[in-house]
Amino acid sequence: MTPHPWSALRVDGARLLQRLHDLGQFGALEGGGTNRLALSDADKAARDWTVQQMRDLDMAVQVDAIGNVVATCAGREGLPPVMTGSHIDTVRTGGLYDGNYGVMAGLEVVATLRAAGVRTRRPIQVAFFTNEEGARFQPDMMGSLVMVGGMPLQDALHVQAVDNVATVGEELARIGYAGSAPVGAPVVDSFVELHIEQGPVLEQQGQQIGVVEGVQGIAWMELRFSGTSNHAGTTPMALRHDAGMCAMRCAAFVHNLVACYGGSQLGTVGALQLKPNLINVIAQEALMTVDLRNTQAAPLRQAQAEVLAFAQRVAHENGVQLTHRPLADFEPVAFDASLVDGVEQHAHALGLSTLRMSSGAGHDAQMLARVCPTAMVFVPSREGLSHNVREYTAPEQLVQGANVLLQVLLQRAQR
Repeated sequence: MTPHPWSALRVDGARLLQRLHDLGQFGALEGGGTNRLALSDADKAARDWTVQQMRDLDMAVQVDAIGNVVATCAGREGLPPVMTGSHIDTVRTGGLYDGNYGVMAGLEVVATLRAAGVRTRRPIQVAFFTNEEGARFQPDMMGSLVMVGGMPLQDALHVQAVDNVATVGEELARIGYAGSAPVGAPVVDSFVELHIEQGPVLEQQGQQIGVVEGVQGIAWMELRFSGTSNHAGTTPMALRHDAGMCAMRCAAFVHNLVACYGGSQLGTVGALQLKPNLINVIAQEALMTVDLRNTQAAPLRQAQAEVLAFAQRVAHENGVQLTHRPLADFEPVAFDASLVDGVEQHAHALGLSTLRMSSGAGHDAQMLARVCPTAMVFVPSREGLSHNVREYTAPEQLVQGANVLLQVLLQRAQR
């Protein structure tokens, strides 16, 4: 890659780290970590603070009808902008970096360019998207999905919170982020998302930058078994209608199925609730979730079908009723090859080692890939921990990733 005139530019690491620390105070948990569920009071406070950071950089801020926030740093010409960003909502036991890093690094890129007096040919946009985590409203990546036309706005606004307190639309109005900007596929040149890996691979292999080639497909489903509650000591095993046993057999089936498939197939039963949930009472109801993921679409669909078929069979064998519904369903995504190559080349130009990889987690980038060339940059996660208050990436690694983002965005925006 031929060096460009701005290749010596570097972000201000201390400023980036300070922004990450400051954002982490909204919804901070005692002892570390963050609880900032989408559209909560903590999310509103974090949104307000982030929007002010954007305006302090003289960026024009727009909020759309699903609450996505997009800030624009004007370019020299009226060309389609280069976009970066991520999300600032967290799970209940989140860390300081998941999502937040990509947004704060985007703002740091803009701050660096302004300090250097660089105005790019194309505008640069920094966005944060509503409800990426899906911890309070499902599906996850809702804001970016609506933005690109993958989910009707009205369907999203009517989604009920998992705590049944309110809908997305009601909460957007309550916190003041039911924006006036229209939703719809954005006209952007490209999208690049910087993120922590959220897994152990980069650290284990001693690599500094993950060059993300795509995101694996995700299929979430909810299974509800309805049986008969009865006495655990007086009801013979052959006469039981045990919803809990059905759920546990399904959980074991998911584990064994994944082992049989091998390769990149993953499966998780992350939530299981029994009623009445008493030691000496046969469960009348069991509600469970199944999370299946694969980088290949065909085996993912096959695994999904096998889990559902097994659930139906085990329910029938035990005289139990089964209902099910999809919670999220996203095909595997391959990122733009040229943009992915550019990430790798810029990292090497900065003297950083790289590893090409797929993302195991879902990201807003996989939604933007439907409408524009897209890529992602990963930095290591210590011990592979994420969605955990102990989530950590070393300061120098955070700065390295932000410098890669700076160079990628500069090259794209000066085209």
